[in-house]
Amino acid sequence: MLKKYITNHLLIERMRSEVLNIAAGRNMLIAPDVLDIILSDPEPKMFINNILSSMTKGSMFIQKADILSFLPTPDITKKEVKPVAPKNKRQYDISIVPGTDITGESMCEGKVDDFVRYFQSRYNTIRDMLKRKTGATMSISSITSSMSREIRLIGIVSESSMTKNGHRMLTLEDETGTCKVLIMKDSPFIEDVIVNDEVIGLVGSVAKDGKLIIASEIIRPGVPSDPWEGSDSVASVAFLSDIHIGSHTFLDTKWKNMVSWLKENAKSMDLDYLIIPGDVVDGIGIFPGQQAELTIDDIYEQYNTLAEYLKEIPDHIKMVLQPGNHDAVRPAEPQPALSEVFCKMFDSNVMLTANPVCLNIEGRNILTYHGRSIDDWVAGVQKLTYEDPINVMKEMLERRHLAPMYGMKTALAPEKKDYMVIEKKPDIFVTGHVHGAGSCEYNGVRLINASTWQDQTDYQKMHNFNPKPAVMPIVHLGTGVTSMKGF
Repeated sequence: MLKKYITNHLLIERMRSEVLNIAAGRNMLIAPDVLDIILSDPEPKMFINNILSSMTKGSMFIQKADILSFLPTPDITKKEVKPVAPKNKRQYDISIVPGTDITGESMCEGKVDDFVRYFQSRYNTIRDMLKRKTGATMSISSITSSMSREIRLIGIVSESSMTKNGHRMLTLEDETGTCKVLIMKDSPFIEDVIVNDEVIGLVGSVAKDGKLIIASEIIRPGVPSDPWEGSDSVASVAFLSDIHIGSHTFLDTKWKNMVSWLKENAKSMDLDYLIIPGDVVDGIGIFPGQQAELTIDDIYEQYNTLAEYLKEIPDHIKMVLQPGNHDAVRPAEPQPALSEVFCKMFDSNVMLTANPVCLNIEGRNILTYHGRSIDDWVAGVQKLTYEDPINVMKEMLERRHLAPMYGMKTALAPEKKDYMVIEKKPDIFVTGHVHGAGSCEYNGVRLINASTWQDQTDYQKMHNFNPKPAVMPIVHLGTGVTSMKGF
């Protein structure tokens, strides 16, 4: 009994301290009798936040009169009361865009038919986008050497190489056949980045020998350059990627500085949403020798510790958490949300989703992707680098695909549809993975690379890569104004 009494007493004292700290964060004091009433509620922290949200500026003390409207009866000495939600309680507007979350929808078995269906899905979806730009309806099998008119095709690139004379040779494929396409060395498109398995539109003509198509134009689906249209939303969304709980290089002090800043400022600036795009823990056995770099070598304890860290973030913030290549889900993308065994560790204000996924938050379309395919883009395209992931994201948008190159570092599951296709233009597009921090506006899209909360690792030192940790990008959903808050 004594042990139980001590445990209960410690829990009450801890809650008392947390409630007082919440009030102190708003420069307010709580009368002792009011504090007792708040602590008697089943959800004291929610209760005090509701009260604070209704207080007028300039108030210093929370008195009995200030909480009467939150109680079901005027008898404030009653212990079994439950708070009534204030009239101005925040109404969240967040949902997963249908058809963008693989969780519970995976049906692939790795059979040949799965791969055929997967690439057909990619081709058909992007072809429809390109048709609107090119008007192309011609199939490869319909081309003959007798044609002298302009040819407009849509196909998937199965091979790309440079000839000894400096021309570029493509092999293009559609559902009816394949053809060779020559891009002359004096063409304005000779320097274009062309990667295997992307879907492109082509304007050209048949060579005299009938064996080649001479390209005059390469067309990609891209995104229209419509500007950001303002809305009446007053909310902001923040991004925190690559937390890597369990790593010995996790930046604990900087993380706590960030949480303290949120407690002091998030409410007043209407920072109501927080997106966490993957690598939330460091994982187990992700790379050789990782064991020596872990402070937590149990995957369940890593997620439990993460859950405790997230509980320190103000309760009014709705969080979205998705996996990355370090997390305890399948490595093949698209990755489903964390399993139920981990989900139950998190509070109800944490939404767990797939990677990638599209979210609708207060009317804004937000595409959030951990970014593993950046490895393939950097390895396959000479001009792209880890130091500038924003340029990689632009290439993804131009192709309307997050990971077009099949068979490289990024494992891709042949699902019934290609979830890596960017079907709708996003308002905000966020990635993580490379531990950089950056933002820019591109054709009306806010591009965000969401930093990290892990210091430079031994692997990064070996490759002379310097991360940009402890930066939190914030986007105002009404105006689109983007800021980078460093800690």
